[in-house]
Amino acid sequence: MRRAGKYRHRITLQAYQTVRDPLGGDAKKWADWRPGVPAEVMPLSGREFVAAQAEHGQVDARMEIPYLPGVLPTMRVLFDGAVYAIRAVLPGPTARRHLTLMVDSGVSDV
Repeated sequence: MRRAGKYRHRITLQAYQTVRDPLGGDAKKWADWRPGVPAEVMPLSGREFVAAQAEHGQVDARMEIPYLPGVLPTMRVLFDGAVYAIRAVLPGPTARRHLTLMVDSGVSDV
């Protein structure tokens, strides 16, 4: 039997960028920064939820991804048809093995 690895989910990281519209003007919109990033998506337990609320504001889940330079809390995540705002980007203990993203759902398009 084949086991699913730790990073069995796939997420898309998006950044709010300035793009050229068809008429030659500039517009700000969400654009894929890195699609198909392997991740472990973990909804927070009750205790973790309370602790995360105190540290980071509204937080619904944490997502662990392999280390990827350039991930910022101003980005957002698409996962399983839902949009999540990144509230914090936490490096792993070795700083270069993985990142933990503290995220919340219910994000608007702007």
